[in-house]
Amino acid sequence: MSPHPKTLPPLSAEAETQPLPPDAVGLNADANPVLSVFDFDGTLTRHDSFVPFLKFAFGQRGFNQRILKLALPSLGYLTRRVDRDRLKAQLISTFLKGIEAAWLQQQAEAFCLKSWTRLMRPSGLQAVAGELRSGALVTLCSASPALVLQPFATRLGIRLIGTELEVVDGVLTGRIAGHNCRCENKVLRLESVYGPLNQYRLRAWGDTRGDRELLAAAQDAHWRHFHPAWRRGLGAR
Repeated sequence: MSPHPKTLPPLSAEAETQPLPPDAVGLNADANPVLSVFDFDGTLTRHDSFVPFLKFAFGQRGFNQRILKLALPSLGYLTRRVDRDRLKAQLISTFLKGIEAAWLQQQAEAFCLKSWTRLMRPSGLQAVAGELRSGALVTLCSASPALVLQPFATRLGIRLIGTELEVVDGVLTGRIAGHNCRCENKVLRLESVYGPLNQYRLRAWGDTRGDRELLAAAQDAHWRHFHPAWRRGLGAR
């Protein structure tokens, strides 16, 4: 297998325990700095990216073999006997347990390269670029695995906060490290990296129930901002 291209690594758990110092975020006496936070799936993208990534990485046959094992948990989710976090944990375990982290990173690089044009919303890309030009701190904050999204964050030129996967000796255990990065955990993860959010002017973009707490914490909240107008009034999934 060819060497994996070097990319910016995802934020480690240790890194998240230390908020960024004031001089690292451009604090000054005149105004609070702007922190611009974008959800990824469905906000910057046209649809979910994780399941398409799994199809890409494992191939249609390998994907089908694994997805069949999730038939009962999926039925439990539809009948509300299994919650979203538990279903996601089972999805990750079924597909990623015993997989080398380096292989997953290589697949993520290839998936980003192949899917970028059809996956990303042009208006979302323009918004990210605009926030960067304005001097704001810009980050993705997503429930998708950070290992999978890192190539996208690198290409966008922004930081990444995502769901961390447990890795032991270079191999994925199939478990999430910490919590699924959605709902209140998005706010907690942001605070662990950037410190108290009240020191910023927080701008946030999201599109589902998992973004509600993030949007509620923001002074400038954007709900389905890049979606067609007819979809912006629909309720969260």
